[in-house]
Amino acid sequence: MIASLVKIALAVAIGVLLLAWLFQERMMFFPRPVESRPTPRPNVEDVTLVAADGVKLRGWLVRGAVTPAPLVVYFGGNAEEVSWLTELADQFAGWSLLLVNFRGYGESEGKPGEKELLEDALVIHDHAKQRADVDPRRVVAMGRSLGSGVAVHLAAHRPLRGVILVSPYDSVVEVAKRHYPFLPVSLMLRHRFDSLALAPQVDAPLLCLVATEDRVIPIPHSRALFEAWRGAKTWREVSRASHDGIAGEPDYWRSIAEFLKALR
Repeated sequence: MIASLVKIALAVAIGVLLLAWLFQERMMFFPRPVESRPTPRPNVEDVTLVAADGVKLRGWLVRGAVTPAPLVVYFGGNAEEVSWLTELADQFAGWSLLLVNFRGYGESEGKPGEKELLEDALVIHDHAKQRADVDPRRVVAMGRSLGSGVAVHLAAHRPLRGVILVSPYDSVVEVAKRHYPFLPVSLMLRHRFDSLALAPQVDAPLLCLVATEDRVIPIPHSRALFEAWRGAKTWREVSRASHDGIAGEPDYWRSIAEFLKALR
């Protein structure tokens, strides 16, 4: 009887591990379509870029108040389609805003994965710096949640004027360990996004924004990354905000505008 129960328990455990291994992309990436296209305006331009493997990445450039303008390149969360930010571009202190959906999100082609997203970030950045309407000396990477790891990778591989991280993590592995302590996630995860390993290499000034009520990426994970950052850094906690609700708080936008103005 006991032997049978042990076999059943072992079979269930192996099954859970196998399912987690096979379907981890579905647990990490939640592609969203474009629900409504941005309102046509003279300063909003459709953008299509071709990734290194030929996949087309699509999004928008919202041009700032001057030409050439400083630029914020935004990388969204794991369930975020970024077109909504075209309507809030005036919150970025006159900077231009480049919004390109991750592959598989919005109208971007392909399938998301760590390797692909990190390589795409370099393509997006390099394209932006070559534009005549962008000031190549003033480019800031902004990443939210999952996208914070993409922004950190970009900052470690390209010189940037600054970095804005919203609800960032030390690594996906460490966050997964907190949420799934019963799984050997360090052995299982293919998409690790190890920002902590890169942070000591980055000299760009950092603004780190965290929600005090974040249950998805608890503050200790953000703090570990912040403490490892080599460059000048500013820590801002947005009170009474959740992981998904942080962008609804005035202090969030005020902190971003103040940081960008200080970089001019």
